[in-house]
Amino acid sequence: MSVTPESVKQLLSSEDFGDRLRAVNQIRQLEPAIGFELLQTAMKDGNARVRYSAVSQMDTLGGQNLELAYSLLRDRLLNDKEPDVQAAAADCLGALKLQSAFEDLQQLYHTTSEWVVQFSIIATLGELGDPRGFELLKQALESETELVQTAAISSLGELGNQEAIPLLAAYVTNPDWQIRYRVVQALSCLGGAEASALLEKLAGDEVESVAQSAKMGLQST
Repeated sequence: MSVTPESVKQLLSSEDFGDRLRAVNQIRQLEPAIGFELLQTAMKDGNARVRYSAVSQMDTLGGQNLELAYSLLRDRLLNDKEPDVQAAAADCLGALKLQSAFEDLQQLYHTTSEWVVQFSIIATLGELGDPRGFELLKQALESETELVQTAAISSLGELGNQEAIPLLAAYVTNPDWQIRYRVVQALSCLGGAEASALLEKLAGDEVESVAQSAKMGLQST
């Protein structure tokens, strides 16, 4: 059976959340403009899994109407009761580079008790590209949650502020090789003499993947 806007609408109105979830997945097969319209209903579905699936598609379909996408994602970011949905909204706000969301993201980072929401906020700041994110990323480096720290390292590299290099230097000898690997990636993005000096050290790392990545980074900086 072929997927049509009408068939998807019918599934979206089903009392069975499985049907509604299937409908959201089928939206990918429709024209983007139609898909964007149908997602708006699914984003407020009573089932968290349906909402999560719908919100997660906004990174590709939100470009149909960025102003409306911002409004819809901001609503889910601030008002959804499910942390995974809030996290997905944060991801999409960054992917769409909706810098108007920065203050909301910053406030939520400081007020939420959910690590997954904090992680997504920090991870998305690099993509968001708002220079104001630098200070929040500095704070996130001190997080008690290692995954949040790791996300901050990556986002500092994406953000491109050279002032991040001295901050990253403290993690060059971190006992966790995965953190060192993220540091290599961030330094490679930042470039410059100071970053190259740190990459030289990491090129001799005991973990092969870290060392090789650092060598590649030196070739590109």
